[in-house]
Amino acid sequence: MTNKKQLQREIAELLLSQKLAVLATQSSEVFPYASLIAFAATDDLHKIVFSTPKATRKFANIKHNPKVSLLIDDRSNNAKDFHDAKAVTVLGAVERIDIDASQKELASLYLSKHPYLEDFLRSPSTAFIIISVWSYYLVSRFQEVMELHIHDENDIPAF
Repeated sequence: MTNKKQLQREIAELLLSQKLAVLATQSSEVFPYASLIAFAATDDLHKIVFSTPKATRKFANIKHNPKVSLLIDDRSNNAKDFHDAKAVTVLGAVERIDIDASQKELASLYLSKHPYLEDFLRSPSTAFIIISVWSYYLVSRFQEVMELHIHDENDIPAF
């Protein structure tokens, strides 16, 4: 059994080692919508940030429904992944859709991981998305699941 600090460390290492995630959003449509995004996470695992053009389906979905899910994994697309790969599902809600003085540190975190996206991030047509994380579900060895809850499930807002 993994203790909480070890689980936090494993999740943090996975998030730090990966540059891309699959984001799932949903509006009032029947099906969720998945998008590939470049992301960064805070050291305390409480926030994940990314940027997106405002003229996208994912942005429209987020404005309609701020609850999101991300999948971040380290697979190599080989048979060994069934034993070696790790994946984490992140559940959270979009907290902000812009950068003001209080978010400059988060924008710096994002750009330190993705310096090649600076012009994109600074564009007026780009939204900076800040996700408040509720839970992480880490899967390893194809079926071993461990949960890390950042917030009590009773605190999850009803949007």
